[in-house]
Amino acid sequence: MARTTLKREILAEFLGTLILIMFGVGGVAQVVLSGGQNGSYLSINLAWGLAVVMGIYVAGGVTGAHLNPAVTLALAVRRDFPWMKVGPYWLAQTAGAFAASAIVFLTYHDAFLAFDGGMRMVVGEKATAGIFATYPQPFLSTAGGFMDQFVGTALLVLAIFAITDARNLAPTGNMAPLIIGLLVVVIGMTFGFNSGYAINPARDLGPRLFTLV
Repeated sequence: MARTTLKREILAEFLGTLILIMFGVGGVAQVVLSGGQNGSYLSINLAWGLAVVMGIYVAGGVTGAHLNPAVTLALAVRRDFPWMKVGPYWLAQTAGAFAASAIVFLTYHDAFLAFDGGMRMVVGEKATAGIFATYPQPFLSTAGGFMDQFVGTALLVLAIFAITDARNLAPTGNMAPLIIGLLVVVIGMTFGFNSGYAINPARDLGPRLFTLV
């Protein structure tokens, strides 16, 4: 029997993305809902970086832990990942992000009520939509937004390819997840201002869909 099946791979991508988004969105929720008393922008960056590490450790042994439709697409284009698996992986990643957002919301339900009184808003002092999805700064143009996400995602994919390339200075042992987590931290600390460095369609789409439910 094959060690992995598509069903097992889809489950791994779902669970890995679930863990990634739960820790990441949870980190943002803690900062926003506490009015900045329990964390800061730096803690959000660290939370997302460590969330990536944990997500990779959850799914890495089965799929290599894509956890990101952009990474899945890049692997299909550049590293012979089967195109027939791209759609199922994307669905699993988006579903994992959606489920993670639901869990975070339920866990922090009382805190949401205490913060905004049940009036959910996208902008304003009591806005909570930014906990789940990323939004551009008021000054950011459409072209600027495209450039922002293109650069951030390109940095992510390029560095992941370099980190995991055995012909390069690949980390020894199981250190690659930690290095990739640090990569996400540095992207957030350098290219997060314009629109929140989503750099992952599932990270933004899944939670955004949840906010519409």
